[in-house]
Amino acid sequence: MTKTMEKLTLKIKKLPNFVSMPEYKTQGASAMDLIAAIDEDIIIPSGEIRMIPTGIAIELPHNTEAQVRSRSGLAIKKGIAVVNGIGTIDEDYRGEICVGLINHSKVDFTVQRGDRIAQMAIMEVLKPEIIVADDLSDTQRAEGGFGSTGVK
Repeated sequence: MTKTMEKLTLKIKKLPNFVSMPEYKTQGASAMDLIAAIDEDIIIPSGEIRMIPTGIAIELPHNTEAQVRSRSGLAIKKGIAVVNGIGTIDEDYRGEICVGLINHSKVDFTVQRGDRIAQMAIMEVLKPEIIVADDLSDTQRAEGGFGSTGVK
């Protein structure tokens, strides 16, 4: 049985600023929402970054990572995104999960306690053996870089 078919468990520790457990909003959702666990509103001015605590710490299953991603509605409608695209939480991290949000819009954005600020997906991690090689196999693309395959 592969890891994806096994039942995995994610341990979640509630911290003193805890608001709500992350949850999958639909049965088909691939990521769970992370909640802002703040005592006072946090304003993210246009073009700036703020770190938002979630009030939880996690213990991931072995050979997994948590990927913290932007919520599409916040990104598209409000210009609010996870600052590094996708944040990685390693399986051995036990501190509070915090989300760095950036405001790409032209207006200030206010984060309030209990807001759904990001999504977290649990992903399997592959750790291949690294081999130094003098040559790599040939492909059709070869060394063609950015834009080498065209737009259409």
